[in-house]
Order: sequence, then structure tokens, then C-alpha cells
Amino acid sequence: MAAPGTDLTAAPARRERTGWYFYDWANSAFSTTVLTVFLGPFLTTVTEIAAGCPLGTDDCTGRVHPFGITVAAGSFYPYVVSLSVLLTVFVLPIMGAIADRAPRKKPLLAGAAFLGAAATIAMVFVTGDRYWLGGLLFLIANIAFGAAVVVYNSFLPQLAGPDERDKVSSRGWALGYLGGGLLLAANLVAVMLLSVDGDDQRTLDIARFCIVSAGIWWAVFTLIPLRWLKEHPAAGAATSRGNVLTDGFKQLGHTLRSLKAYPLTLFFLLAYLIYNDGIQTVIALAAQFGSEELDLEQSTLIVTILIVQFLAFGGALALGALATRIGARKTVLLSLALWLVVIVAAYWLPAGEPLPFMLLGAGIGIVLGGSQALSRSLFSQLIPDGKEGEYYGFYEISDKGTSWLGPLLFGLIFQLTDSYRLGIISLVVFFVVGGVLLAFVPIRRAITAVGNTPPRLL
Repeated sequence: MAAPGTDLTAAPARRERTGWYFYDWANSAFSTTVLTVFLGPFLTTVTEIAAGCPLGTDDCTGRVHPFGITVAAGSFYPYVVSLSVLLTVFVLPIMGAIADRAPRKKPLLAGAAFLGAAATIAMVFVTGDRYWLGGLLFLIANIAFGAAVVVYNSFLPQLAGPDERDKVSSRGWALGYLGGGLLLAANLVAVMLLSVDGDDQRTLDIARFCIVSAGIWWAVFTLIPLRWLKEHPAAGAATSRGNVLTDGFKQLGHTLRSLKAYPLTLFFLLAYLIYNDGIQTVIALAAQFGSEELDLEQSTLIVTILIVQFLAFGGALALGALATRIGARKTVLLSLALWLVVIVAAYWLPAGEPLPFMLLGAGIGIVLGGSQALSRSLFSQLIPDGKEGEYYGFYEISDKGTSWLGPLLFGLIFQLTDSYRLGIISLVVFFVVGGVLLAFVPIRRAITAVGNTPPRLL
């Protein structure tokens, strides 16, 4: 937390906040261009080639056999997403514990961000039937992405007081959607100018280089927060005399044992993990649903995601403003109700018609940024002082495309039914259960229980 008397509105603090916002700008290229648009259809197509289906096949029923396990080509990507999250269960809380013990957080942010960017750029080598290489690089990139966001999120409590965090968090998300949208717009221009009708291999190559562009964007713009952010070592970092890595593991063990002292924080975290699992599954698999089930062209998918991005920029700011009037928790609950409408509408979307899909994307854009930004700021109120990294490590397990139950359920239902529509409608359960749990969390009591001062409105 900021020291008493600290002027968080001073010019250096404004510059630091701007630097913090720019990491959202940097890494949203991975969320948007890679996770949301290109990687699902790209890796699925490469997997279908490996399964023996000719390029351009509409209904591939082939199978691949990674490590001797038989997997439907259409299920490989959702399974890889799910596996990446199972691995983050071990990596991200440890990363958070290390961040809280380290005297300097920025090298951790740099290491994770540049590793993820490098793995994304290395997708240039995923050619032919190298689906296994694409899956491996995605695992590295997605885990590194989550690790970097853990460190990034841990700066938030030092940059804003309790009554400002909703606004600051919403601005970060908004700028992220704007940055991700601008790169995606450039990629849309590339797809439109360079694609040739009937040349599926050329389309696949363009998608590959669009993925690579996200890695370059991520690496370049990460330099801004690394320059403008200041170090805010926690109290535990100042007293740590041992190895930061081993101290991090010890501190993680202590935190796991002490979590029972904050049951209401755990209750909120459980609610978030469930409803955000649904949100992240929609983000990660929307392009695959649009291309494989609705037979939409890649250009249509990109235009739709652009609509989502730019409306999410305004939506994050609008819902952030609404939270100042009715409170963050009520605003998140309202957004979850709107998510239910979106999921049910997606089930009934007609195939081959771009306009309904784009209208649905507009609905997603309005609620997407606000539901995520306000969840992040709300959780920051529930973290004991000095443990921001550790707690955001648990939080990040199900954030920004690293969900696992949703993709697993989606993949299993497709493997059993060959229906993407049934897969998408199954996600209703995540929004219903998560919303109900959130409604029962006594937020104000949860904030005071960890020793923090509640904001005026919740």
C-alpha cells in the first residue's frame, strides 16, 4: 500500500500510472491477435493437416496422437488451452510469492514478458503439420503471459488508493483493448490485401505472420512500463536474507497455510474463478466457433473482434463510471447477467451470416472490459498488505485466456457430439454459479477482515 501522506496524484505518479497502463497495451496484442482470433483456427488447421485432412477441408473427423493419446483434431487446441492452465496452477502462485519477496519486481516482469513474446514470435516455425510445436510454443507463451500479469497486477495497490482503484484498473483495461484493437486492425488490412481466394496455404501463412506480429508488439511496448514504473518492494522483500526463489517457495507455503484466516477472500476468489472461466472460454474459442461451426470467413472474425475491442474500450470506461455510482460488485453482477444473454444468443446464431455474429460481438464488447477490470480492482481490496503478488498469482490462474474447466468441457462435448453449439451453451453454468456465489460474498466485511479500508461504494 502507499505510505501515509503519499500524493498519488503527483506528476511522477501520473507518469508511473501511464507506464502501468501501457503493459495492458503491450500484452493485449497476445490476448486479441493470438488467443481470440488467429491461433485457434490456425492451430486447428495445422492439426487437421497432421490428421490427414487436406487443407481446406470443411468437416475433418481425423485424429492426431500426441504422446500416444488419440485426440480429435478439433479438440486439440481447447485441450492445449486447458493443459496450459493446469501448469499455471503451479507456476503463477510461485511467481507471485517470488515477486513479493524480490526487492525488484521489474526484472521479473521483463523476464516473463520477453519469454512469452519470444515464444509467440517463434510461431513463425509452425509450418506443415507441426501442430505439436505450435502447442508447445503456446504453452510457453500462455504461461509466461500469466506470470507477467501476476507481477503487473501486484503494482495496482501501490498506484491507487481504495476509492481510485476501479478507475485506474478500468483505464488500464480500456487502453489494453485499444492497443490490441489497433494491431488487430493492421492485421485485418494485411489479411484483406494479401489473401487470394482459393489459396488456403497463403491464408494460413498470413495468419502465422499475424501471430508473430503480436509477439513483436508485446516485446516492444513492454519497454515503456519497464522504464516508467518504479520499484515498490514489499516489507517481506526488505527483510529477506536468503535466496529469493527459495524464500518465495517458503512464503507460498506459509500463505497456503494462512489462507483459511481469510475465508471471505477465498469465497470471492472461488466465485471469480468460476465466472471468469466462462468469460475466458468465450474469448479463447470464439474464433474457432465462428470458423468451424458458423462457416464464417477469417475477415469476418477479425472485423467482429475489432468491434469487440473498440466497444470494450468504451465499455470498460463506462462500467468503471457506473461502479462509482452503484459500486463495483453490483456492476460486475449486472455484467454477468448480460453475459448470460450473450451465451444463449450464440447458440441460436445462423451459420454463414456475418451480421448476427457481429451484433453478438458488440454485446460482448460492452460488458467484457468492465467485468474484468472491476473484478481486478475489487480483488485488490481483499488482499492483505504485502501479499499482492501471491494473491494475484492465485487470481491469475483463471484470467485472460488461462481458464481450464471451460475449454475442457467445450472440448469434451465437441468430441462426444461433434457440435460446437452444444459446447458454447454449456458455458451458461459458469456465469450462473459464479454470479450466485459473488452475490453472497459480504464484500465490505471481507475487506475489513484483511485489514484494508473499504471504499465508499461497493
